[in-house]
Amino acid sequence: MKYRPAFLGVLVAAFLLFMGVQKFGVANPVFAYIAATSGIELFEPVIRLAVGVSEIIAAALILLATFTGRLRGLGALISAGVTGGALVFHLSPWLGINAPVAFAPGGGYAFSPMLFMMAVPFFALSLVLVWLDRDALLKMVGR
Repeated sequence: MKYRPAFLGVLVAAFLLFMGVQKFGVANPVFAYIAATSGIELFEPVIRLAVGVSEIIAAALILLATFTGRLRGLGALISAGVTGGALVFHLSPWLGINAPVAFAPGGGYAFSPMLFMMAVPFFALSLVLVWLDRDALLKMVGR
């Protein structure tokens, strides 16, 4: 029981790092698709990079807590915000559950529900970590 929060934290942090690193470099099909369907060009690359930075910061805070015992709740709260935002977009008409996961050869996109299916459990795990660290989070805001 004592090591369960640390294990959950490392699992969520690994997911965030994996997803966050993919946001840097070349265009991302998810954000390119959202930019195209919404008409808001800010999604690619500005919001893509901001989401990647947020994911990496959340992962760093969660991993830091593995060694120091502090800030895991804050990292989990950021993680819940990022993955919750992803779920909102998956449920919006701009992205959908069956989202683009790659650029298709010859133009267009290859679609799969994989990203949505990964976001749901990691959103839940982030909320579990927030709940486990609720006392520390309340102390941070002065309650």
